[in-house]
Amino acid sequence: MQLTGMLHGSKLLDHVGFPTSEILGPDASEDDIQALIDRHGLIFIKPLFRGGVGKKGKAGLIGKARDLKTALAEKERLYFAEHRHGNAYAKANGVTFEAGIPAEHEVYFSITDDTRYRAPTMTLTHRGGVDIEELDKSEIANVPFEALTGLKAFVVANALTDIGAPREIISPLVQHLPKLWELMHHYGMTTLELNPIRMRVDKGGRLTPVACDFKCGFDRDDPRVSRLGLPNHLFASDISAFEQEVNQLRTHQGQSDVFVINENGTILAPTFGGGANSLVTEVLGDAAIISSDFGGNPPYEKMKSVASICYRHFLKQTNVLFIIGGKSNNTDIHETFRGMGDALREHFAAYGPTPLYVVVGRGGPNLVRGMGNLAETLDSLGVPYRFFGFDSAISEVVNYARKVDGWMREGGRQQIAEAMGIRSAA
Repeated sequence: MQLTGMLHGSKLLDHVGFPTSEILGPDASEDDIQALIDRHGLIFIKPLFRGGVGKKGKAGLIGKARDLKTALAEKERLYFAEHRHGNAYAKANGVTFEAGIPAEHEVYFSITDDTRYRAPTMTLTHRGGVDIEELDKSEIANVPFEALTGLKAFVVANALTDIGAPREIISPLVQHLPKLWELMHHYGMTTLELNPIRMRVDKGGRLTPVACDFKCGFDRDDPRVSRLGLPNHLFASDISAFEQEVNQLRTHQGQSDVFVINENGTILAPTFGGGANSLVTEVLGDAAIISSDFGGNPPYEKMKSVASICYRHFLKQTNVLFIIGGKSNNTDIHETFRGMGDALREHFAAYGPTPLYVVVGRGGPNLVRGMGNLAETLDSLGVPYRFFGFDSAISEVVNYARKVDGWMREGGRQQIAEAMGIRSAA
């Protein structure tokens, strides 16, 4: 999940008219907080984390208050709270004040792409407010539906009936839940989750679903995401200067997904394709500096810019520049290799040469022309290299890059430095 909490979630849900709990941000005045307490009797104070970090409630990171003094004490406790769940770590920067919604029924709802069905899939249960993993499968509905026709009311109604949901909550949910597919589909989301949706009793005794927590993930390369006008800083939990620079290029054609794995690593691996990225990241381990996916047919200008950022941040420590990807269907290999080669030439001119070994494994349109162009650049710079074509197994190419890195650590770096006329290989 890239965006969590109701501060921004309530604004997104407003786009489709889905009811939400009343919420105040970290800049709320004491008078605003007191007025919220007066209206609702009970409020919840929650820390604001970037990105999605789960199990905050179980970690004691949700406060509640019925008076202003308690609310301010909880604000002080949680404003800069730190939270670790598994390998995920986050530090809060602010809190929200959210109205308590009295309700007898709580509902869990999510939509995500399910590889089992190759279709968007709704997950729904009337036992919300808890970890869904704790529920019996008979209480959970997992229903794929056609993206073309969307989430229809009858799909929701049948699912709730099948899991034995109380009759009084079915009609309100049937009216409101299909709106969430509109939100997900029209704004480039890949995942959307509300837990809990609390069924509030209105004055006339009718139940209304009210979203009390929100999570979603976006396809950042989908242009529909830009319709929401969300700031870039929402999409990273602890973003580095390198990641921030690359993120600035997201408005251009092609993907630019990066994550720093080990800032002290020695293999810089610009990777093309999600499958290749998974394999490379796993096999290289701590030697890998970044995890990346630069596929999607990036134009020359973007590839040169991305490569320049990678070189400026990490080339000095790099033993192996490892350009790797599967056999592309549409990415122009000549354009990407030309951009990376020209960026390397300009980096050497600006910052001086560095001892380096280049390993390439790639396939796709204009492969021979692209390899020829990159080879000419590396020859002119005196950088040794080894190229593998589409008929080479990626796993073997990755293992070769690891072996070269080991050789560089054991004296190869110094040998290349001497061959390139570099005084120090440090």
